[in-house]
Amino acid sequence: MTDPVKDVNQNGNYDASHIVVLGGLDAVRKRPAMYIGSVSGTGLHHTVYEIVDNSIDEALAGYCNKINVIIGKDNSITVIDNGRGIPTDLHPKFNMSALEVVMTKLHAGGKFDKNTYKVSGGLHGVGLSVVSALSKNLDITVKREGKIYHQKYQCGVPVTKLEIIGECNIKDTGTTIHFWPDDSIFTDTVFDFQILETRLRELAFLNKAIHIILRDERIEADDRDTEGNVKSQEKEYYYEGGIISFVEYLNKSKRAIHPAVLIAKAKDSVDVEVAIQYSDSYNESVYSFVNNINTVEGGSHLVGFKTALTRTLNNYIEKNPSYKEKEKLSSDDVREGLAAVISVKVLEPQFEGQTKTKLGNSEVKGIVDSIVSSVLATYLEENPKTAALIIDKAMLAAKAREAARKARELTRRKNVLEFSTLPGKLADCSETDPKKCEIFIVEGDSAGGSAKQGRKREFQAILPLKGKILNVEKARLAKVITSEQISNIITAIGTSISEEFNIAKLRYHKIIIMADSDVDGSHIRTLMLTLFYRYMKSLIEQGHIYLAQPPLYLIKKGGQKYYCLTDKDKDELLAKIGTDVNIQRYKGLGEMNPEQLWETTMDPDLRTLKKVTIEDAVEADRIFETLMGDEVAPRREFIETHAKEVQNLDI
Repeated sequence: MTDPVKDVNQNGNYDASHIVVLGGLDAVRKRPAMYIGSVSGTGLHHTVYEIVDNSIDEALAGYCNKINVIIGKDNSITVIDNGRGIPTDLHPKFNMSALEVVMTKLHAGGKFDKNTYKVSGGLHGVGLSVVSALSKNLDITVKREGKIYHQKYQCGVPVTKLEIIGECNIKDTGTTIHFWPDDSIFTDTVFDFQILETRLRELAFLNKAIHIILRDERIEADDRDTEGNVKSQEKEYYYEGGIISFVEYLNKSKRAIHPAVLIAKAKDSVDVEVAIQYSDSYNESVYSFVNNINTVEGGSHLVGFKTALTRTLNNYIEKNPSYKEKEKLSSDDVREGLAAVISVKVLEPQFEGQTKTKLGNSEVKGIVDSIVSSVLATYLEENPKTAALIIDKAMLAAKAREAARKARELTRRKNVLEFSTLPGKLADCSETDPKKCEIFIVEGDSAGGSAKQGRKREFQAILPLKGKILNVEKARLAKVITSEQISNIITAIGTSISEEFNIAKLRYHKIIIMADSDVDGSHIRTLMLTLFYRYMKSLIEQGHIYLAQPPLYLIKKGGQKYYCLTDKDKDELLAKIGTDVNIQRYKGLGEMNPEQLWETTMDPDLRTLKKVTIEDAVEADRIFETLMGDEVAPRREFIETHAKEVQNLDI
């Protein structure tokens, strides 16, 4: 890989002349969502990413190898890097320091000067000025040229002059940003450790040999776990292998069938890194990035990779005399069991799509295609044993695809995949507008009977299930399609599955999984979520999947009834109303009569629903594989780690 900056800026000089200004800060506080996406938790965390991305840019340029992110006890954020430090000299165009220009002028910074940063990260690229504008207070400290500089800001306005507050070793450089989000703008100002962890871990994978440390100081020193150990909420991310480590992480809960393969090359000012590794699983885990941005909608770089992978493997089969059956593999065949990370660095990326996370640069497709094709072809020739394992895996997938096609045709003849004939157990609703309709998928005939009697027939449908459905993590599509329980779910929902999935045919905009509060109920929910995640993922992504929250307790006192979802809720209630109470613990939904089920779990005005979302696709994929896959050791480790978090355990 070529150095992304030193090609164009050999001497590493970074001063005020490299700061380019494209506009001012007008309307940032009036319309913050235009700059950071939202004023909810998503936008809040994006402010951290904008600052960290500046540090990553310094790392890409070869001047930073350590980044600290600290969540303060007062819920402020501090980001410290050991880069060159923001320039503090007088800007040639403005009568102020370059640092103040960066802090007060929208789209001002070194990343707009190609001689300073060849490529830069960050989705919006609005940087420090917007974070400053949306912070009630912000302190900035810069170490460079043997001096320590400091300045304070409030709501984007400097409230002190840039001052020299000390001296340091001339080799000691970097920038420290400490900010407090403005609670008059953000609806949520509480930072989530796990959300920040997801992005920082991702950045560490994508930029090898960078130390990124995340610490949460909101945990008190005397806060101890059940064994008396002081709780620590500090994590360090450092991956010498970069994206090779990334794919190995993706396959942590699977059985990899060969060592990970790295493809790294630059062409026409585009740096391409691809890492691939196959496992014995049936699912693919492919993630693509542009300038460290997770392109969740893919784009030209992903298309180029898929095209090259399919063609290269087919060419290998065609040229290899040991393969007498010259069956052509499809793109789906060669991606079964594949873990891959595609990371490209592009000078001027053009994004499209609804979330602006789809790469549109057409030239990148050919570049990725060319690099992957040539390097992978050479690798396969030089490693025939690994090549055989990969080809055999893809050929088995092709046979399974043909079996699935035949099963699909058979089930179609039986009208299983067509919703013209709905399942006999489905109690449908009378409303025909999917936006107004909801379906409860209920485990057990007893609970299903209560739900049918207690529902509002106009807009609520009930589909009872008998026992647990097939674990689709361990089954190929042909077996999934022929499962009666799953066929009933597919038919009722109406969208079909896999490559035939069509969300336009969705019959209910709320799909609610309703199972008992015990361990069996949790298992049923997990099986259902695995089905939706693997075969109807868009239902989750577009917010159609919900979990019902049936109460665990009914508490009566003085003619009043109270329903409690958890033991914690029960204990808090008893502390308020006293312990001389009649307490009924529900073992299952079937113990509730229709009226109770309606008022606790089904009434839209009173019920609590949990919407299922995917905050971290990488971690979601890994957890489903850990919980539902074949490997026992990772599942045991997961259970041992999280067992103490379980509140309701029936033995």
